[in-house]
Amino acid sequence: MMKKPSSPLVYSCATGRICPACSKPVADCGCRRSTPTAPKGDGLVRVGRETKGRKGKGVTVISGVPLPIEELKALARELKQKCGTGGTLKDGIIEIQGDHRDSLIELLKSRGWAVKRSGG
Repeated sequence: MMKKPSSPLVYSCATGRICPACSKPVADCGCRRSTPTAPKGDGLVRVGRETKGRKGKGVTVISGVPLPIEELKALARELKQKCGTGGTLKDGIIEIQGDHRDSLIELLKSRGWAVKRSGG
């Protein structure tokens, strides 16, 4: 008797990445788990500063941007270049190293979004 593998196939040389939910190639996948969606919010883009969990180092946090994940990645890349610093995109929230709230608020307002400064 053959034992069933404990983990599903996630990559195939012939088709590339495989969706773990429906076992189809990610390009052909129609299930909800593999299609990224834009984060839901109240229509305001919030720009704040956080130091929690970063050993005192401050980062500028941007949340509520009404874009799909791929466009959020491009926006994060552009904002990092404008600030001349590093950063990341985690769970639909853009983190830029350092305190760049004022310049980022102006950049986001120029794109036509309602921007609000959050936190202290």
